[in-house]
Amino acid sequence: MPNPALIREKVRQAIALLNEKGIDAWLTFVRETEQTRDPVLDLILDLNVTWISAFILTAQGDRVAIVGRFDRENVAALEVWDPVIGYDESIRGPLVETLQRLNPREIAINYSENDPAADGLTHGMWCMLHRLLSGTPFVGRLISAEDLIGALRGRKTPLELEAIRRAVETTERLFAEIGAFLRPGRTEREIQAFVHERMRAYGVEPAWDPDYCPIVAVGPEAPAGHAMPGDRRVAPGTLVHVDLGIRQEGFCSDLQRVWYVLGEGETEPPPEVQRAFRAVREAIQAGFQALRPGVQGWEVDAAARRALTGQGYPEYLHALGHHIGRTVHDGSTILGPRWERYGQTPYGVVEAGNVFTLELGVRVPGYGYVGLEEDVRVTPHGAEWISHPQAELWVIRP
Repeated sequence: MPNPALIREKVRQAIALLNEKGIDAWLTFVRETEQTRDPVLDLILDLNVTWISAFILTAQGDRVAIVGRFDRENVAALEVWDPVIGYDESIRGPLVETLQRLNPREIAINYSENDPAADGLTHGMWCMLHRLLSGTPFVGRLISAEDLIGALRGRKTPLELEAIRRAVETTERLFAEIGAFLRPGRTEREIQAFVHERMRAYGVEPAWDPDYCPIVAVGPEAPAGHAMPGDRRVAPGTLVHVDLGIRQEGFCSDLQRVWYVLGEGETEPPPEVQRAFRAVREAIQAGFQALRPGVQGWEVDAAARRALTGQGYPEYLHALGHHIGRTVHDGSTILGPRWERYGQTPYGVVEAGNVFTLELGVRVPGYGYVGLEEDVRVTPHGAEWISHPQAELWVIRP
């Protein structure tokens, strides 16, 4: 069910951002959103619509929704959009009339080469919008809403932040239960099935594809990355790594934790395993210290990367961190290297209110993967932990 208080909070924030960025109007243009959903709808509507629809916000505070007759009641019931204009045969008339009344100099629309969350306008809808606006001056006033959406999605409001905190708290409880469940002989699939059962008990969902959420990597032969669990069994003298996120009340967490299973005669993990854990923990701490408003994402990643390689370990082959929120990858700026595959996102500027992951790991030959991931919030003065960082390597005693 939609949360009107949260939608109102985001709509107010969007209007403030239009003023901050000097943009007159923002137009979200959609249809049949059950099939093709613009990610922006999660922020400003949290409903599906069937007919071609337009949602217009302006820097002056206008909140105009133009929807098909049979979608009008649901949109009006939110008490967020006013007026809610219904139509029957064509959206063109009310859309053009509304734009003529508002007369914006620029109209931001939802396309982006860099940010999937800002690229919800399909090519077909882009063509239709240009056709509907042909013969008006507004065709020449369309610009990308990428920067606006990046800020709106990235700067978490108080209600959003509290929901993320609750998701993280539940995830940490799940990790405690996983630790109690682990013992030699358990397979990766059994561990995953246990986590899914506990998720159902908590009334939450996996934050990503349940086939590989959680990601469970047991021992030295387990692949790193987004791999589905297999039949590898927990064994003494090896590592168990779990990457787990949940979606709770519409918001996500994303954490990684690691255990060592003591072998015969061992009272603590081997030195090389402990050394790897300390290196990973210290590299994440270096990223945490570098994370503050005004820095570019790549600078935060570089601080963690230097800390890890400075201890003799290879670079990790991914970004240090990404936004989390309504989705597990929730925004434009990433804390990542300046690689072509990331486009312009590593050059994004970190802002107060952002919520990021910090994640990296190293493989220890003969033992497995040591990987950690924490969730953090950016404050006006730096960063604060949302999760409770794993401070020491957890031990499983056979």
